[in-house]
Amino acid sequence: MRALKIVLFVLTLTFSINVSSQAVYVTKTGAKYHKGNCRYLKYSKKEMTLEKAKSRGYTKCLVCKPTANNSKKETTTSTSLTSDNKGSASRKKTTATQCTGKTKSGSRCKRKTKSANGRCYQH
Repeated sequence: MRALKIVLFVLTLTFSINVSSQAVYVTKTGAKYHKGNCRYLKYSKKEMTLEKAKSRGYTKCLVCKPTANNSKKETTTSTSLTSDNKGSASRKKTTATQCTGKTKSGSRCKRKTKSANGRCYQH
């Protein structure tokens, strides 16, 4: 019975250490903290703990929605993250294609577009 209590105490202590040291990222000029794969971290990225970011006045990003459950844990060396991939699995990466619109002379437009309808901003 005593051994079971010790094991439970060690597990509780290990879990509390991992929860308290969640890593989030901030930008140089921004006022929000992000998950590691957020699109707003394209140009600058500085890692800090979730508690430190909150204490410095950063608020959470409304795009990636970082929480203690889906942020990277600093103490683990595993590459698997417990992130919410509901939206990213259904999103497809779009590539630019040539516009399908016609010019006044009747030739095909030469502009590139990522629009779903296949036409550039002018058509």
